[in-house]
Amino acid sequence: MSDRLQFMVPGKPEYVGTVRLAVSHVANLAGFDIEAVEDIKVSVSEACTNIVSHGTADQNRLYRVTCLLSADRLEISVEDEAGGFDMKDYSEPNLEDIHAGGLGIFVIHALMDDVEIRSEVGEGTRIRMTKYRAAE
Repeated sequence: MSDRLQFMVPGKPEYVGTVRLAVSHVANLAGFDIEAVEDIKVSVSEACTNIVSHGTADQNRLYRVTCLLSADRLEISVEDEAGGFDMKDYSEPNLEDIHAGGLGIFVIHALMDDVEIRSEVGEGTRIRMTKYRAAE
């Protein structure tokens, strides 16, 4: 059995912090330790920022954030129905030559246990991130 929470969020940058706080509260209530909660917060921020920056060019357009909380994990999906990109065009950033932008997907992969990104040009993007609970 899992609990499901879903938010419809305007594609405006000022709401990224709201989603970040809501999801971190869910993770905290679920018993994740502070380090895991911080990883989740950063990952959600990066995913939402990517959607807002690259997917929802129309700030009146909504994107969806879904949290599925089960006994062993928290799964968060951030998805839009606009924009999209060809994943074949993605390459990991050169960490020797870091510049502003371009690190979001890399950071999400580094902080979360499982990450799945599906994107199609003109169809939208879904970033699904999973953090497993530590075994007790």
